[in-house]
Amino acid sequence: MLRRLIWDWGIAAVAVALTAGLLSGVHIDGGFGALLLIALVWGLVNAIIGPIARLLSLPLTLITFGLFVFVVNGLLFLLTSAIVSRLHVDNFGWAILGAIVISFVTMVLEGVERRVIRRNDRRSNRRARAHG
Repeated sequence: MLRRLIWDWGIAAVAVALTAGLLSGVHIDGGFGALLLIALVWGLVNAIIGPIARLLSLPLTLITFGLFVFVVNGLLFLLTSAIVSRLHVDNFGWAILGAIVISFVTMVLEGVERRVIRRNDRRSNRRARAHG
């Protein structure tokens, strides 16, 4: 469980770093420690406030065929930048785009992670059968 939490935290930190590198409207002051802090706060904001915000915005999300989720995620990203002084987002448009990039990068990295874990599990099972 702890390993999974640390792994997800690292994925979030990489996603934030790539987002800041790709988008000129998202800025990070600091190095690796700042990335870890931003990723931690982003995860907490999404875990605690995210479900409440998504539930309250459900009618708008349904009316807009799911597009309002981007607005909610952008607001959560802006909230993260308001909490962490080392993250600066120029405006709401950059916040929405930043949240989209973070979500995409996270999805890709988690997909790669699953493939690697599956491959390693198959190798472990083959070794166990060969030695069993």
